[in-house]
Amino acid sequence: MSITHSNQFNSFIPQDQGLQNAARIAIQESLKVQKDEQVLIVSNPNRDVSLISQALFDAAIQVGAKPVLMYQPVKTQMDFADPMVIEAFKAKPSVFISMSAEKLGKDEAGISHPYQFKDTQYDHIFHLQLYGEKTCRAFWSPSTNLESFIRTVPIDYTLLGRRCKTIKDILDKAVAVRVTAPGGTDIHIGLKGRLAKSDDGDFSQPGTGGNLPAGETFISPENGTARGVIAFDGSISLHDRDILIHEPIRCTITDGYITDIAGGEEARELLKTITLAEQQALEYEVSGRLPAGSGKIYAQNARNIGELGIGLNPLATITGNMLEDEKAFRTCHFAVGHNYDEDAPALIHLDGLVKDPTIIAIFENGREALIEEAGALRI
Repeated sequence: MSITHSNQFNSFIPQDQGLQNAARIAIQESLKVQKDEQVLIVSNPNRDVSLISQALFDAAIQVGAKPVLMYQPVKTQMDFADPMVIEAFKAKPSVFISMSAEKLGKDEAGISHPYQFKDTQYDHIFHLQLYGEKTCRAFWSPSTNLESFIRTVPIDYTLLGRRCKTIKDILDKAVAVRVTAPGGTDIHIGLKGRLAKSDDGDFSQPGTGGNLPAGETFISPENGTARGVIAFDGSISLHDRDILIHEPIRCTITDGYITDIAGGEEARELLKTITLAEQQALEYEVSGRLPAGSGKIYAQNARNIGELGIGLNPLATITGNMLEDEKAFRTCHFAVGHNYDEDAPALIHLDGLVKDPTIIAIFENGREALIEEAGALRI
């Protein structure tokens, strides 16, 4: 691992104007970084994420902030973050950026002894500080690349914010949602007690965070309510990479969990990742990496439907990079694994795309609201 903290760092790295502009937007418009604020950036020594991280570092310097850039080896969904990265959070940075070739990595201490804040447990110190204590604001860009970052970050955030809020308001009031699609998706999901979240690119207040590129509204299903079929037909995340789907992955969902997976090679790859997460959850409990009695819970939730998200970034396309893919217009995505309400923990969170969906919100009185029809927004 290496750490950079130098006002002279930017003189060594020539940067493309497009990258400089995207980095400026991220620092000044999205995060609204202020003079003297501590900014922690964690990355990997891979070309694309390293160059983006250096541009972000420079952009933070330009507004008078105090950035620190740390490198660790590439981490997958199953890996733990370097202990020094976890230690860096104990300095309570005001701003955190994860610019990773894959993932930030799990918090080994947090998983074995979850952090308690009020009535919620968090298995990562970052989640504790962002969602619980709200001492920081952040964005994270797992598996991004230079071209995508430069192309998809400079968008109309005012328009995006309006779209995100409109959909959030609908989902917050709904008790259920039904999603159908030409590829075979037909699923009903309960939403009672759930509130949607907006990845609208405005991460300027403590306790706010999301992806860059931004562009989705998402919600965690009410546990145990999802039922029907999800036919993933765009792309999907595995534990160590994202893949394009050539033959739809047909998942049967019963009481919130995947009970059957059918399809070709991509379906077998998904099952392999889920099986690995189930096995490792049980092994983590035996080794003390998970609290006693929680291995079975983590294993069971490896088949949980943990998210419904709606893509809203007009410059995003399906490329096989999930960070961008899940933001694309005319798509929605479902996640397999842990959710964002911290009540369905799992070792994985695998986003998978459904193309051209029809999304209907259902309210307590039986009234319905059409959010998207055959991929076209109706809000």
